Amino acid sequence: MSSSTALEWFKSTYSSDEGGQCLEIAPEPTAIHIRDSKAPGIGHLTITPVTWAAFLPLARGCVPQGG
Repeated sequence: MSSSTALEWFKSTYSSDEGGQCLEIAPEPTAIHIRDSKAPGIGHLTITPVTWAAFLPLARGCVPQGG
């Protein structure tokens, strides 16, 4: 597992610096690291790219049909 400080974190271009509820991600070939942009020091969640790909449509409000 990568150190949180060695990861390159990204925030959505839809996010602003005025707070709000934003996630940051640090993608790697075998893992996607996710953390709260308001509290980056409390740790992060690590999931597989397959899990991330399954999560994205749900986060966008697009529920897959007939799965």
